[in-house]
Amino acid sequence: MSKKVLIVGTGLGGLSTGLRLAARGYEVAFVEKATQPGGRLNRLKKDGFTFDVGPSFFSMPYEFEELVKDCGIEMPFEFVELDPLYTVRFRGSDRKFSLYKDIDKMSTQFEGIEPDFKAKFTAYLKKCGELYNDTVGIVIKQNFDSIPDYLKSLMRVNPKHLPVLLKTFWQQTNSFFTSKEARQIVSLIAFFLGRTPFDTNAVYTLLSHIEFSHTGYYNVKGGMYTIVESLVEELKKHQVTFNYEIEIVDFTSENNKLTAVTDQNGKAWTADIFIINADAAFFRGSIFKRKEFSDNKLKKMSWTMGYLTFYVGVKTQLPQVEHHNYFLGDNYEDYARDVMKNPGTLEKPYYYVNVLSKHNADCAPEGCEALFFVCPVPNLLFKSYWSDKNDIIDSIIADFSERIHQDISKDIVFRMAYTPEDWQDQFNLYKGGGLGLSHSMMQIGAFRPKNYDEKFKNVFYVGASTIPGAGLPMAVISSKLSAERVLEMK
Repeated sequence: MSKKVLIVGTGLGGLSTGLRLAARGYEVAFVEKATQPGGRLNRLKKDGFTFDVGPSFFSMPYEFEELVKDCGIEMPFEFVELDPLYTVRFRGSDRKFSLYKDIDKMSTQFEGIEPDFKAKFTAYLKKCGELYNDTVGIVIKQNFDSIPDYLKSLMRVNPKHLPVLLKTFWQQTNSFFTSKEARQIVSLIAFFLGRTPFDTNAVYTLLSHIEFSHTGYYNVKGGMYTIVESLVEELKKHQVTFNYEIEIVDFTSENNKLTAVTDQNGKAWTADIFIINADAAFFRGSIFKRKEFSDNKLKKMSWTMGYLTFYVGVKTQLPQVEHHNYFLGDNYEDYARDVMKNPGTLEKPYYYVNVLSKHNADCAPEGCEALFFVCPVPNLLFKSYWSDKNDIIDSIIADFSERIHQDISKDIVFRMAYTPEDWQDQFNLYKGGGLGLSHSMMQIGAFRPKNYDEKFKNVFYVGASTIPGAGLPMAVISSKLSAERVLEMK
């Protein structure tokens, strides 16, 4: 008789875990707070426009390839490598830097800016590659049963990397490059972890290896939400059920086992095994009422920054703008050093613009573009009000228009925004921290909330705030680690 598994949440981690278990004969069901699956990997459709709500590209495609192989299926969605990866523009200049995996194409753009860029960049990537190869298999892709077990694994890492642990991402890039352009462009990836180059450990420069040397970045044909749609279809082939507009508010237990979770309508959802794809720290505190995850304890943890995201449909086309673009301001260092604590100014260190319709014509009406803007901002611990969101958005649209030499404000036909308040309310992200818990050194590996419950032997966790961390490939790895916990359960 197959065991029943209930998965709370339908983010990428939950869907991937469900598929791994369903492929092994488990009877899987999902409950989801929202009206459609995907979590932050979601889609917004309005007035003929389609927008990626959260992630707009991904790396490490081999993790998806390993997932489908593990589940005995073919790749259910089509993805294409980005070339260039993205573009970067600095305020006050019309110059556009196009970032390529081809080091020669990269290097020519830094002539007269960063002397001997090719040699410096090659040396930097060599170090990043060594960090990746010496740590990923040992630290990221393993379950740990205790902190001593984790520390024992860390001792297997080549000791030559120890000096890196004492540096920030910014300090590490500064040791290779001298120009502000090279330093800022290379360190941008630290923002992908939900913090800044100034408070992200230098060990994460291994991401530059993934970015420029290893696999690069990929778009999904039809938009990122195609990943969710395709996984849901595969799950349905295993008779997996999905239940939407179900918010878990309580639970019942017996003899150190969870027997049911209760929704907002008082309905009890029973199962043999429960997998929590909600935030692993927040759920423990808000639902299980664990003292070590009380609100006072959560406030003392290190959380990722907030994100102001807004979605704009325009009745014009923008041939001068690429698919993925970063626009950097004049105050990158000053603002980025303080973005987590300073309620802020209208001038941001950078913002990102994704033109989904650039290579997906069906994502906008003919002659139109679908634009997705992302700007790093303080989370709700440091900025509790967002009544000024329209002023901030207006300032970014004005800056964007000036820098592309085309005023889009007069062509806007649709506009919608998510502030940290919206990310908190819609996705149960604690204080609107866009990627959950940060990746500080005391919040990675075994120091991160475990992917198995401290009390209930039949409860497991998957997603950004458990191991290994935030990001789409990490969610897929997290699903493998969580599934291993389930399969090993006696």
